Amino acid sequence: MLDYDKPMEREPQEDAIAIERLVTDAYAVISGPAGTPRDWAAMRAMYWSGARMTAIRPDGTESCTVEEYIATKRDFLTDRGFSESALVNRIEVFGAVAHAWSSYAGDWSEADGTRGATRGINSFQFRRDATGEWRIHSLLWQVETPTLPLPADMEPRP
Repeated sequence: MLDYDKPMEREPQEDAIAIERLVTDAYAVISGPAGTPRDWAAMRAMYWSGARMTAIRPDGTESCTVEEYIATKRDFLTDRGFSESALVNRIEVFGAVAHAWSSYAGDWSEADGTRGATRGINSFQFRRDATGEWRIHSLLWQVETPTLPLPADMEPRP
C-alpha cells in the first residue's frame, strides 16, 4: 500500500513526464478518424473509479462519469471523427496530488461534411494509485468563446 505521507522515491521530473504522458493519452484515446473505434478500456484505466468529467459551456454545465461519457459520446466520436490535442500544458505536483492546466484544440466533421472546431482549457486533477502510478481523479473543462479567449500564456508559441 502506498504511504501518502511520504514522497515517492523518484525525481520530480519523472512525475511531470508521467503526467504529461497521461494528458497526451487522455487526448489520444478520444481522438481518431470517422469509423475508427476508440479504446474505451484504455480510457477507463486512465481514470479513478467514480471520476467526474465536467464541461462548462456558454449554454450550461454537463457533468458525467467516465461510463456516462462513453455512452453519450461514443457515436459522435466514432461516427464524425474527432481529434483533440494539447496546445500548452502546465503541470504541478505535490506528493500524491497533481494538476495539469492544459489548453487544447479539437475538430470534427459535422453531418453535412463541414468541419467543426473548438478550443479551451482542460483542468486535470490526478492522484497516485496504490502502485504509485498516476490516474485521473477528475477532469473539468471550459470552451473558449469570443468573449473568453485563451490566456496568452496558454497559446502555443510559434
